[in-house]
Amino acid sequence: MENNSNSMTHSTHSATLADVLERILDKGVVIAGDIKIKLVDIELLTIQIRLLICSVDKAKEMGIDWWMTNSYLSSGAKQQLENQELDTLRARIASLEGDLARQQAAPS
Repeated sequence: MENNSNSMTHSTHSATLADVLERILDKGVVIAGDIKIKLVDIELLTIQIRLLICSVDKAKEMGIDWWMTNSYLSSGAKQQLENQELDTLRARIASLEGDLARQQAAPS
């Protein structure tokens, strides 16, 4: 009986980690679960966990883009928030200055 060490076994349905990851990111995976803590049939705490794993493009396609408006995750959102705060402060200052001018113009 001859042992051929040069022979190679091939699998027809092999998937590398990269293939699996590409498939998951392309299609998406949802993991859902609930954790309930009860004491003597009284529910003390309920935690609902929902995890979505997908690509950014797939998330945007599904209408999920919260990271675009979160000031901690997006520099553009942080700048937009700062601009809104500045505009609000400018409007309040203009209003206060207008009130002060009207009070000074009013006869005593």
